[in-house]
Order: sequence, then C-alpha cells, then structure tokens
Amino acid sequence: MTETTNEHSTVVRTSRGLTIGGTRITLYQIMDALKANQPPEVIRDLFRLTIKQMLDVMEYIKNHAEEVEAEYQQVLRQAEENRYYWEERNRKRFEQIAKISPKLEDAELWSKLQAWKVRLAQEKSLS
Repeated sequence: MTETTNEHSTVVRTSRGLTIGGTRITLYQIMDALKANQPPEVIRDLFRLTIKQMLDVMEYIKNHAEEVEAEYQQVLRQAEENRYYWEERNRKRFEQIAKISPKLEDAELWSKLQAWKVRLAQEKSLS
C-alpha cells in the first residue's frame, strides 16, 4: 500500500521507502547525487524528473531533513552490509576463478586485459 507523505503526492512511502510518486526512484538515490554535490538541475535531468517533481523533492528533503537523513544513513548501512555479505559469500569462488589459467585461444585477449589493468593502476596512483 502506498502512503502519501506530502500534499503534492510527489513523495510517497512505498515498500522501497521514500519514493517519487509514479516512479521507481527513491529519495535515497536523489540523496546520493546531492551528497556528490550534483546541482539539482543535473539531478533532475539524470533522473528525468519534471521541474515540479524536483522542486517538491527538494522541499520535502528540506522540511523533513532529520527523518530523510536518518533513513538515508540506514539505507547506506544496509547496502554496506549486503556488499560485505556477498563478498564474504563469494570469496572462495573468486579465489578459485583467479587461479584458473586462461584458455590458449584467449591468451592474447587476457594479456591485453592485464596490461590495461596495470595501466589503470598506474594512472590512478599518479592522480
């Protein structure tokens, strides 16, 4: 069941949490972009929102800052727990995969991939 959380019906509470009505976009996704210092106009274009939707979302976040921030932090914690769970669950399999030698027909491609990884690591260390 969907519960409207403001008079504009732009922000609604769904099973995914605070969501932009009629979309699958959560306020937590918008918060990610805001925390990355993206301007509202860029966020609006990124998520293909209307000007009214973006204004309503920004107003909702401003008027419910503590609630939205607390839920956002909970979402981040859950995402980190999920990431850790899957990394641990797949650790042995990743180790097995790392030990597999590439097939002879893939050796040239594998060599290019390894060279590309080295170059990326070097570029990253320079920046």
